[in-house]
Amino acid sequence: MSNHKNIVSSRSDRGSFSGRLGYVMSVAGSAIGLGNIWRFPYLAAKYGGGMFLLVYLILMLTFGYAMIISETALGRMTGKSPVGAFNSFGKGLPFRFGGWINSIIPMLIAPYYCVIGGWVTKYLFEYLRGNVQLLAEDNYFSTFTQESWAVEFWFIIFAVFVFFIILAGVKNGVELVSKIMMPLLILLAVFVTIYSITRPGAIEGVKYFLIPNFKNFSWMTVVAAMGQMFYSLSIAMGILYTYGSYIKKDVDIEKSTKQVEMFDTSIAILAGLMIIPAVFAFSGGDASALQAGPALMFITIPKVLASMGFGTPAGIIFFLLVLFAALTSAISLVETGVSTFMDQLGWSRLKCSFIMGVILLLLGSASALGFGVLDFIKIFGMSILDFFDFLSNSIMMPIAALATCILAVHVVGLKKIAEEVEISSAFKRKKTYNFFMKYLAPFFLAVILISAVADVFGIIKL
Repeated sequence: MSNHKNIVSSRSDRGSFSGRLGYVMSVAGSAIGLGNIWRFPYLAAKYGGGMFLLVYLILMLTFGYAMIISETALGRMTGKSPVGAFNSFGKGLPFRFGGWINSIIPMLIAPYYCVIGGWVTKYLFEYLRGNVQLLAEDNYFSTFTQESWAVEFWFIIFAVFVFFIILAGVKNGVELVSKIMMPLLILLAVFVTIYSITRPGAIEGVKYFLIPNFKNFSWMTVVAAMGQMFYSLSIAMGILYTYGSYIKKDVDIEKSTKQVEMFDTSIAILAGLMIIPAVFAFSGGDASALQAGPALMFITIPKVLASMGFGTPAGIIFFLLVLFAALTSAISLVETGVSTFMDQLGWSRLKCSFIMGVILLLLGSASALGFGVLDFIKIFGMSILDFFDFLSNSIMMPIAALATCILAVHVVGLKKIAEEVEISSAFKRKKTYNFFMKYLAPFFLAVILISAVADVFGIIKL
């Protein structure tokens, strides 16, 4: 607390958003990524459809809201990315740990995320070539991911695109791209959703996804919904600290958070309506056809597209949408790393971008080659990409969020957080915020962490 007076919040050398719209579009772009497009529909199908959606919405509007407010307010209060933000309130080991774990997470996620972005780019390229039936073949995806140097090539294409956007800076790179891509993404999502729900037999998928059935409720529905909300809203990735540090004091944090929640929820629901009814329609109502992750995105959906009379344009539109979602999220992950290096090293954006470029190349290449020439490397039975995903999302992120809870509640104090928010906001949901930060957020985070560890050791199966 004693260091609070010494916080330096100058942003002149770090860049800033032009205003609330730029901030909202950038944070929404970060939140709306591959997790929304394929992870949300898969989990919704597996854990009760409408029941999962209901639990997710409740958690997002309470726990998710509290964490977004905390990280954004701390970022704006200090004018720093996570390491600098934590160090603004203390210099001991706990503060360094809290700051660095929030900063390292996006550095671990960005490389393998760019690998998946490369897969999306490859599929879009093939649809542009008209190879609808080729992509729908049973072994196409597994064969492609085992072709190490082809995967490496498409990973580098995607990563280079992200790299040049980051080099352009906050306003002319991150914000500009987000402002263009987010409206296009929503338009494409609406188009694909309308097509999906109007297919014969799709209505059963719509009912399953939108209507809660309490018979489908289980504790795992809550755990899975918490994990998805955590992943989807960019909580505990350092992103919200970083983007918060780029906003001005007149930006309404509470209103911006509501708009981010709206964008994220809209795309999650649209993703469910894009995918679940379509798979129901083209599988004869078999919900088991909704497989996990890559199987849903890169195997099931191409089969659906191949069965259409206009699979080529539909495939182009769908994977263009996914590419936009992947790009906006990858940009936010890389930007957080660049911002951390700029704050800690005092170097230029160009130098710090090249540091992140090296990290992307080294860790991304390991992930890209992990299904091919490096497939002999298994960590807890997982490929390199899967292990980075597990380590960052299931272990480090709950710990990072716990560090934020401790900082906000016990070091900075909820009163100081409220004062920061109320500079530009009415903070109408302050009581909800205080209750969740004090009591429920630590409990939820402990549940996510314990469940993930128990899952990997086979104690429970998520």
